[in-house]
Amino acid sequence: MNFLHTEYDSEPDESLEKSMSLVASAISDPSRVSILCALMDGRAWTATELSAVAGIAASTTSGHLTRLLSNGLVICLTQGRHRYYSLAGHHIAGLLENLMGVSMRSHRAFTPGTPVVLRYARTCYDHLAGELAVKIYDFMLTEQWIESDGNALTSAGKAHFQHIGAVLDPRPRRKPCCACLDWSERRFHLGGDAGQALMALLLQKEWITRTPGYREVSVTDSGRIALSRLFSLNLS
Repeated sequence: MNFLHTEYDSEPDESLEKSMSLVASAISDPSRVSILCALMDGRAWTATELSAVAGIAASTTSGHLTRLLSNGLVICLTQGRHRYYSLAGHHIAGLLENLMGVSMRSHRAFTPGTPVVLRYARTCYDHLAGELAVKIYDFMLTEQWIESDGNALTSAGKAHFQHIGAVLDPRPRRKPCCACLDWSERRFHLGGDAGQALMALLLQKEWITRTPGYREVSVTDSGRIALSRLFSLNLS
């Protein structure tokens, strides 16, 4: 599998303001937003699949993907004769998650409009989000698995992660742990390398399953038992 190298629209000597406006412009189209949101499941999609989820013609999808590629929002990987598109990284997923939160703000009392299945459990690129993830994060804070600012696991937290089998990267190229604002719950869930490690464990143990083509996550019967035991949750 090879990366398709792309060039950014902006020149190196252009201002930060101009670069920001180019990225904002690339996100401004509803069809491109649909494509980016689909890629938030952390997997690679073909242009045909993205065309279907965005409800647009294949030729139109190609133009949108070119725009997203040129602004560094997505990457393209080639495998044989096929091309697969994915988000350019967890930093882009974070940008989209924050944008979702800002877009849902209102002066009125907050009432979630997200479908129930997505509100409960979904992927946030490579970690778990939704009501379930927020409850797990609250447990970790209460039990002092993570620092109060959410930026690091405590010694106890690292020990517990090792005990349950969540493998942490000893030299992560990203934040080892972070508080990621959940756009449907308006509270924090676990992000960073620790969030990815927990998600990988839940999938490996088949405590959760992913719905192909969607961000929705379902908790299995064995998962309900395990998560209730590990994080003192009532998942009956």
